[in-house]
Amino acid sequence: MYNQRKSTDECVIATLIGAINTYLTPHKKNISGVGDVLKQISLATMKENFCKNNSALPAPKADILKTAVRNISAHTLNAIRECLILATDELIWRQDEDEYYAPEADLGDGYRASNLHALLIGPSNAKYHHPDFTLGIFLLGPFTLYRDHFHLAPELYVNLTPRIGWRFQGGEWIDYSAGSLIWNDSNVVHATRVYDKPFISIFSWTRNIDSPCKVFKREDWKRLEQELNDSK
Repeated sequence: MYNQRKSTDECVIATLIGAINTYLTPHKKNISGVGDVLKQISLATMKENFCKNNSALPAPKADILKTAVRNISAHTLNAIRECLILATDELIWRQDEDEYYAPEADLGDGYRASNLHALLIGPSNAKYHHPDFTLGIFLLGPFTLYRDHFHLAPELYVNLTPRIGWRFQGGEWIDYSAGSLIWNDSNVVHATRVYDKPFISIFSWTRNIDSPCKVFKREDWKRLEQELNDSK
């Protein structure tokens, strides 16, 4: 079982989970889903034989990741930033290669080219095991539209980037600052707009993690992607 009191051991991944746990705890009463995330973190068990077995990231993505971590500047996120710096090379970083979406899903070139994630807790590729829960780090490159989509799994995001755009159920775009929390309930349609700085966040799926993501087509995707491209 993951124990926050033991997160000061030599495992930098445990220390990062501890920092995330500490950050989330004050939001338990006012953000839906946070309590469930904290509960599931406490139920994760450590994999004694976990080892980082993936190859080094290609230079472009490694550079985007370093830039994203360096841009975490909010004072309230200092502990997470410092722990993430130490843990980055110990994590298994993966690109979504039709793991979460069907191969024919209309995700656009931006997402397919720049997405990256690493699990801290999950059923596989993670130091801590949980059969139906994930906690990890998610990355998107700058000037990227993560098109509208939905999934059965309820989802929590902690935005670490200074400015990131979100819209829900096809509504108006809203910019959120670093340290803000986003809760997407089951099957809520949502989209993300990344500006000039890469987007890095903590994410968690609290259950039904094997359910696929599905794209929800909107007519303004091409226009939004062109606007992002023109702003480079």
